[in-house]
Amino acid sequence: MDTGTPATGGFGALLYGLRTEAGLSQEELAHASGVSVRALSSMERGHTRGPQRRTVQALSAALGLDASRARDLEHTASLGRPRRAPTTDVPPPAAVSDVVAQSAPDLLPRAPRGFHGRVTELVALSRAAAGEAPVCLVIGPAGVGKTALVLHWAHDRRAGFTDGLLYADLRGFGDAGEPALMEVLREFLLALGVPHSRIPESAIGAAALFRSLAADRRLLVVLDNARDSEQVRPLLPGGRRCVTVVASRHRLPGLIVTDTARSLAVDVLGPEDSTKLLAQVLGTDRVFAEPEAARRLAELCGGLPLALRVTAARLAQRPDWSLDAMAAELSDETRRLSLLDVEDIGVRAALRVTLLQLPGHVSRQFAHLGRHPGTHVDRYAAAALADTDPAVAEAALERLSAAHLVTETAPGRWTMHDLVRLYARSLDVGPHTLTRVLDHYIATALAAVAAAEPGNEECFPMPADYLPPAAVREFDDRSAAVVWYATEREDLTLAVAASHAAGLHGRTWRIVLAMWPLIVWRVRDGWVPLLETGLEAARADGDRHGESRVLNVLGWVLIEEGRIPEALTHLEVASELASRAGDAVAEANALLVLAVAQAALGSLDEAAKGCERAVELARKADDRTIERLAMQHLARHWADAGKWRQALDMATEALAFDDRSPAVDVPRILLLMARGEALLGLGDEAEGIAQLDLAARAAESFGYDDGAVRALGALLRVSADAGHRARYDAAVERLTTRM
Repeated sequence: MDTGTPATGGFGALLYGLRTEAGLSQEELAHASGVSVRALSSMERGHTRGPQRRTVQALSAALGLDASRARDLEHTASLGRPRRAPTTDVPPPAAVSDVVAQSAPDLLPRAPRGFHGRVTELVALSRAAAGEAPVCLVIGPAGVGKTALVLHWAHDRRAGFTDGLLYADLRGFGDAGEPALMEVLREFLLALGVPHSRIPESAIGAAALFRSLAADRRLLVVLDNARDSEQVRPLLPGGRRCVTVVASRHRLPGLIVTDTARSLAVDVLGPEDSTKLLAQVLGTDRVFAEPEAARRLAELCGGLPLALRVTAARLAQRPDWSLDAMAAELSDETRRLSLLDVEDIGVRAALRVTLLQLPGHVSRQFAHLGRHPGTHVDRYAAAALADTDPAVAEAALERLSAAHLVTETAPGRWTMHDLVRLYARSLDVGPHTLTRVLDHYIATALAAVAAAEPGNEECFPMPADYLPPAAVREFDDRSAAVVWYATEREDLTLAVAASHAAGLHGRTWRIVLAMWPLIVWRVRDGWVPLLETGLEAARADGDRHGESRVLNVLGWVLIEEGRIPEALTHLEVASELASRAGDAVAEANALLVLAVAQAALGSLDEAAKGCERAVELARKADDRTIERLAMQHLARHWADAGKWRQALDMATEALAFDDRSPAVDVPRILLLMARGEALLGLGDEAEGIAQLDLAARAAESFGYDDGAVRALGALLRVSADAGHRARYDAAVERLTTRM
């Protein structure tokens, strides 16, 4: 029965009108969409003015709206959602007081349809969830229905969690890779009202903020497909009124020891419940008409819910088939395992039916998504895979999302369930799919380099057989490029691995090299294996230019890791290769990094000579960017050698001729540091401190924590200022949490 009075305008009034036009009651629309009657009533009365996009999509599909009317409904919903205020400065991490007031978040996927039985398990889960801050473990084999059980229980008990319901798929058992801890925490914090710009950069900081926000709330947190206890612990809310439910194939004894977790084992269904599950999908008349065949199907499926659902889906799409005929197929022992293989053929059969109901171009996009080397796609990557444009790709992704074949994990980012991805990979997509998406990553990374490090030379020419995407993402500023690098880091790494495995050597080293800004910003993040892959690919490609550049970056990382002899070996080769190729800029770059290694071994004079040679090469190439960089290195080496006047003059000259002086970048920060130390060495303490403080503040605003540590460390050697000490400790903490 419908309840409440419809709102007089906005999303609620529009939804009410569309529902009545379709001739549906709230209960009928709730059943068709998976949205609760309570939520629908709240929306129509105007209490929920801007529901989440996934909710609006489910409603549009259930109402049978065409594309135009669905867009109108989504647009109206978007007008009621809270907006983030624009900002031009990099804010500090959020505090609890920064949280934007909003309705209780609900990240739960839709309630499972056709759920039956599990009465004992549901009661046991309710008991396990009682008490103070309980952690409940729902464990069992793959395909046994752990997720369905947890989601059914969560939707049934949602009224008890007044402050929200959070959900994350930790993907602990698939081949697509697990989500980064920071990715999960970011989604939770956004749902709890933390503005995107105020989310801490470190996982430790984000986890601490999450625990603070959860401390006094009545929350349900569902962590699905957890691999082990270590993956779960940082995501535990800890609030006294919070309940955490963890679903896993493993027993997770560590959580029992450290968090007094309560365990619930889920087994296969018995014959009666298995038969009733089939009836939920196929209808009682059809199942009860062949009771023996139904029991035989349940037996052949081994009571495994996923296998039962796959079998039922096959039958539902073939109303002329008898249950006995299906049982006869499954009775063939040579075929049974393949038909019930939940990670291959069985799921493939169910998904094939779903795809047949979609337009051809959407099915084609789905097939191409299976060849993506990473775990997430945006509309640009999807377009490159299918050789189309981003608008067409995005429309296809929206259709696939409505059909539950992809999931939008964040605005504009989609992923596939592991089993769905396996099926998509089995479909024929023709040649060049992987090459196209790799070239998409190369083009986008170069655009990010241009935005993040303006004025730097291009990393490399494109491959001779480059396949340009229809459109390349544009970056308005450095911060947008930084966000892209951080978001795509895992997928870029997986793209390198896929390219290397496919023998596409020219793409492999180019993607690695195009990641250099991220490598420099996060130099201690363990980049050596990736760079070694890039080096191997450059050599296999026979590209000396690429080999020299990769060696140069590898040498820099090895220096930062304290592996100086290895770095020297690589950098000497890099310099020689660049010299033989007549690449003055590459040779200058190699000499500069080589000088850093030489200085680390105490050869300051030799290091300075290398920098002087780099300055000459840069001037010969008429490259002011590399000239400025070489001058910065030379100033640094003279300062380290105690040649204060030479260091001061060189740093001052480089800062003066820099036509990008208003902009902050790493070389400028380092030049300010060298100038400040030189002034201190010459006895001008006040101006030296001022220059070092300027360098430190620039590094902090730029997110260059390593530079902030160095500048503030130099300040602390001549000043006992408590503010400098606090900033130094904070920068060290940020560096430590990233390592």
